[in-house]
Amino acid sequence: MTGLLGYLDGRALPRTELDARLAALRAGPRATALPAPGSPEDRQLTRWVAQVLLTQELCAAEAADRGLPLGAGGPVRLDQRAAVELGSITAAALEGSAAVRAVYRAVTAEVTVPAREPVPPEAGVRWRLDTPDGSFDADPATLPRALADALRTAPPGTPVTAAGWTATLVAELTPQPAAPPDDRLDCARRLAFARWLDRARSDRLTLVPGLEHPGDPAQPDNHHRH
Repeated sequence: MTGLLGYLDGRALPRTELDARLAALRAGPRATALPAPGSPEDRQLTRWVAQVLLTQELCAAEAADRGLPLGAGGPVRLDQRAAVELGSITAAALEGSAAVRAVYRAVTAEVTVPAREPVPPEAGVRWRLDTPDGSFDADPATLPRALADALRTAPPGTPVTAAGWTATLVAELTPQPAAPPDDRLDCARRLAFARWLDRARSDRLTLVPGLEHPGDPAQPDNHHRH
């Protein structure tokens, strides 16, 4: 049916905002990079923008149902990794809608990941050693255990002999690095939200001809040219 964006919980959504956003794109600074009007690529762009809007409408309804505070602030920008993990449609919807961000926070609030294994105390550390045969740098883990243990307990700069070796610990060349940031929780939250959103779209949205998902293999403009 013309004039419709789609249906949310059986309620017809007008196409007005879709047409307004497409017109704004055509009048914007990147207009010359857009596909030619009426082309298959242009129809795919229209589908993509429609799916962004439908996602935002869905999350606005969900936020209202849950009584979620939307918070202040304008659009946000995701980093490239987050955008790829969410997918371009969901990423664009989240960047532009406080309601999507509020639902994201609510849906992912209880997501957890197992704790990382502790970093070994000397991870990344190298020792500079003096020996009767000269100086060299070494990872403590590669030294004979008895020698490494003796060097750890000896006062700095004191020669020790163990396992047939005599050496002096001159310096620790590299301080223990900080543990890498644990970004697994953010990844798990994005995955949980994407899964929730897929189910919600399937259960609550009804698409109309011409505004199918751009990746739907059944719609006529989803094909590859070689």
